[in-house]
Amino acid sequence: MPTPNPAFTPPTSTPTRPDLAGTFGAAAATHWTATATAQSVLERGGNAFDAAVAGAFVLHVVEPHLNGPGGDLTAVFATADDPTPVVLCGQGPAPAGATREHYLAEGLDLVPGAGALAATVPGAVDAWLLLLRDRGTWDLADVLAPAIGYARDGHPIAPAVVRTITAVQDLFRDHWPTSAERWLPGGAMPEPGTVVRNEALASVLERLVAAGGDHAGRTARIDAARTEWAEGFVAQAIDRFVREPHRHASGTDHAGVIRASDLQAFRATYEPATTTEFRGCTIAKTGPWGQGPALLETLRLLEPLDDALLDPSTEVGAHTIVEAQKLALADRDLFYGDGEVPLDVLLSDAYTDERRTLIGERASAELRPGTVPGFEHATPPLRTTYATDAGGSAGEPTVRVARDAARAVPVEDRGEPFVAPTGETRGDTVHIDVVDRWGNMVSATPSGGWLQSSPTIPELGFCLGTRLQMTWLEEGTATTLTPGRRPRTTLTPTLVLRDGQPVAALGSPGGDQQDQWQLLFLLRWIVGGYSPQQAIDAPALHTTSFPGSFWPRTWEPAGLVVEDRLGADVIAGLEARGHVVTRAGDWALGRLCCVTREPSSGVVGAAANPRGAQGYAIAR
Repeated sequence: MPTPNPAFTPPTSTPTRPDLAGTFGAAAATHWTATATAQSVLERGGNAFDAAVAGAFVLHVVEPHLNGPGGDLTAVFATADDPTPVVLCGQGPAPAGATREHYLAEGLDLVPGAGALAATVPGAVDAWLLLLRDRGTWDLADVLAPAIGYARDGHPIAPAVVRTITAVQDLFRDHWPTSAERWLPGGAMPEPGTVVRNEALASVLERLVAAGGDHAGRTARIDAARTEWAEGFVAQAIDRFVREPHRHASGTDHAGVIRASDLQAFRATYEPATTTEFRGCTIAKTGPWGQGPALLETLRLLEPLDDALLDPSTEVGAHTIVEAQKLALADRDLFYGDGEVPLDVLLSDAYTDERRTLIGERASAELRPGTVPGFEHATPPLRTTYATDAGGSAGEPTVRVARDAARAVPVEDRGEPFVAPTGETRGDTVHIDVVDRWGNMVSATPSGGWLQSSPTIPELGFCLGTRLQMTWLEEGTATTLTPGRRPRTTLTPTLVLRDGQPVAALGSPGGDQQDQWQLLFLLRWIVGGYSPQQAIDAPALHTTSFPGSFWPRTWEPAGLVVEDRLGADVIAGLEARGHVVTRAGDWALGRLCCVTREPSSGVVGAAANPRGAQGYAIAR
């Protein structure tokens, strides 16, 4: 067990679950079936990459309200042969037809939060197949067998999935009949625990396996499946389906712009991880086309401070941490995107030393990005509310869509996403971590293509994602909608190294809150001496004082969401400092999971979030 730091508040109770430990392998995910699937692959001789891919395709089946084959993926991993962290990018770009002029001509001032106009090129499936080809050992048929089985033969539907279907049932019945047919069998709401099937998705996976059947060699078979996905029946089905106008979260009807040629042009890629040093550890994240480097900037801001200022369980610690996060997130919103980003400046000593002086005794209610010469971008719109009058389809009355940040923001992050009746979703995502006995380690956050993202494509059994809602239609921002460019995704897995060797893989669902919750874990584990399970269990909090990445992209100046377990005195102290505090409940925020490995002994570990009673960890 780690050594507790006397400068930190001790864990308040016995961990909800044991810190699992072993020497063979470990897996942790946001659904127990995916965790069990990944561990079963390890048990049968597969490595961490075989296991992660098998578990991830199962997540498409068992958590369809949080991810799907039409979505996206980012991962960071290291191999036993080379501990250098590598990023796997399965974040597809904007389609060629996704121009801001087209969206403005459609009467939109924001990319909708649901509907095919919000779809990027699906990247998750190709990314997983690329990882399997290059780092795995199993054949595609064996890796996909569990997902095919759960899709064709059925699995008990989780209560959270039913809650999501309940939220959008009127949208399905009134506007998305293919989704109603898929998720409201016989017109009725499924009961939690009912065995549900997705034969169409099973057939898609079987056709990918069949595409490689005549090819000699494992690699060639996987490549044939990748080609079939990008250039064959999947791309053609998507192209045909999205041409029909359908209801979007804006309350208006539009056709999608994604075409088969967009899928044909995309392939997943590898790239170097972005890293920084913090208290003897190397933290590895994606590049600034994701939000990950904002966590690194936050750590740089906090690095030289006294340990007592890094304790999230105290008034002064929570305040200091949140104010540092606001500064890093403001830089995220001004600078980050799929283009040239001055990370060398943003993560430098001189820049973070200057920014650290802005952390005062009172809560900031301003968006305060820094200044980097040569990188002048337009500031994104700042709205505490968003409303639009949009005409419905022919014969329907005008629809008014409005969201109030002060009411909506706290709800979205209570372990499961906030899902509006219009299909808009915030607080998305699933996560999976795996480490094997050889030292291969992977952290992956798949997302998008939720069942409520856009209408189900009948012959595929899934729908498209909505990641383009993270772009702006205003000119001159770092993330203005541009064909061929990736939106700035919220997906942000983490790999931690010590002395050049990977020691932890972790991540969480939660949209904009993913790195905020991971930061709490890292501070408590690295500085506070908590065990991984203690760090996951400890009271969580996050700021909402920045423009949200999800439609309708509002913010709450000085907003702070906390778990009540933080304590009445601490919460009162934060309010006295000017934080606009919302209490979310005792066990409400975050769905972290992680795996660990001690290089000197080979001991592996795993921990998972108890909130929502769905995350699960295995180690032996």
